[in-house]
Amino acid sequence: MDGGGFVVNGPASDYGGGLTFSMIVTCVVAASGGLIFGYDVGVSGGVTTMESFLRLFFPEVLRKMSEAKRDEYCLYDSQKLTAFTSSLYIAGLAASLVAGSLTKAVGRQAILLLGGALFFAGAAVNAAAVNAAPVYLAEVSPPRWRGAFTTGFQFFLLIGVVVASVVNYATARLRRWGWRLSVGLAAAPAALLLLGALLIPDTPSSLLHRGMPDAARAALRRLRGPAADVDAELKDVARAVEDARRNEEGAFARILLQRRYRPHLVMAFAVPLFQQLTGVIVLAFFSPILFQTVGFGSNAALMGAVILAAVDLVAILVSTFTVDRYGRKVLFILGGVQMIISLVAVSWIMGSKIGGNGGATIAKPYATAVVVLLCFFSAAYGWSWGPLGWIIPSEIFPVEIRSAGQGISVAVGLGCTFVQTQTFLAMLCRFKFATFAYYAGWVTLMTVFVAAFLPETRGVPLESMRSIWARHWYWGRFIEDDRNVVEDRT
Repeated sequence: MDGGGFVVNGPASDYGGGLTFSMIVTCVVAASGGLIFGYDVGVSGGVTTMESFLRLFFPEVLRKMSEAKRDEYCLYDSQKLTAFTSSLYIAGLAASLVAGSLTKAVGRQAILLLGGALFFAGAAVNAAAVNAAPVYLAEVSPPRWRGAFTTGFQFFLLIGVVVASVVNYATARLRRWGWRLSVGLAAAPAALLLLGALLIPDTPSSLLHRGMPDAARAALRRLRGPAADVDAELKDVARAVEDARRNEEGAFARILLQRRYRPHLVMAFAVPLFQQLTGVIVLAFFSPILFQTVGFGSNAALMGAVILAAVDLVAILVSTFTVDRYGRKVLFILGGVQMIISLVAVSWIMGSKIGGNGGATIAKPYATAVVVLLCFFSAAYGWSWGPLGWIIPSEIFPVEIRSAGQGISVAVGLGCTFVQTQTFLAMLCRFKFATFAYYAGWVTLMTVFVAAFLPETRGVPLESMRSIWARHWYWGRFIEDDRNVVEDRT
């Protein structure tokens, strides 16, 4: 049966061989690039609930909390506070647009190494590692297990969120300098990425692109094992790279202007945009604040964030073992339905129990129900849009526009994250409970979009990806069917 999670002795699709120890270690190390991003997301939301941090940087928030009459929805409505949480992504947005060209010049392994080594230089360099890691995973993974391995980036991202949430919970008791420890420990995931990147090879595609065929063959042999038909796979990769080299200049111009890349351009924007419009990134950032809004104390709110992140981490294991068995679209659609139910239910509870003016105190059973529903939502995201939002952009682009397409995709995601983190607390203050209905509307739209316009990519070699677009009921009109492309087996 096609697919499966980790079937160690199974044949790799098309080229033979199995899952080697080197393959697994390489993907684990590359995926660990998500640790940095995840820790940043988790730590930012947690420290903003610590009294010592608020007293030093945002005393107006503490004043709101001490008022006898207060709007629970608006406690944290501070432009300075949202600027703190969202500033990370402006530099990242700009960097992601140039990271593609840099990656093409020096290789994906070097970018991972650079991202870890220069983490302290700021989010701009970190964004380059975020850009490279999913594509690295897609290029080194056998087609049959590509989805499972690429979910590793999201898995490690969530480990970063969980670790950050636990650290925040522990350091909140340290009063004056707890938040400093939370922020400073970001050095740990950067160090892991730096050390790990020294141990892994570059991708065969990247090595061929830079004129190193012997190194590409050696890297592929190391990844696939002695039983694999390395020459056949390398020949297909080399053909794709050669096609890309003939049209090397102006990758951004081609994806933006040429008709045959129209479906890739749409997905480069739509997938990361929709991934962020699920609302999960603001939930990850502001879950401690949100739990305080529904009546939990500071420490309880931080523990709620730990539980939420842990649920998301467990849920991604479902995706790891099903994405290559049942395909991408099934997970997108089922996860979307589950998220819609959760968001509508949260909106109803908050609207009926806290009220439109935010003056009522929510009873504990209903506050607990909100936590349970948000966990239900987080689980749905964890096995659908969370990992798939990284998998799809990493695998759909032809090699000649892959770096540019991934750069656009990451830039859109970071840009949308910036806008949402900049506006969420103000939106919660003004939209009140309808904030969650707003996100439910977006999830409904994106679920319909995926069902209609995203082709299934399960098990399709990257070099053969053009054929699925050519046969799609809508996108086929934009793409000339390349008869030399190997037919997929969907």
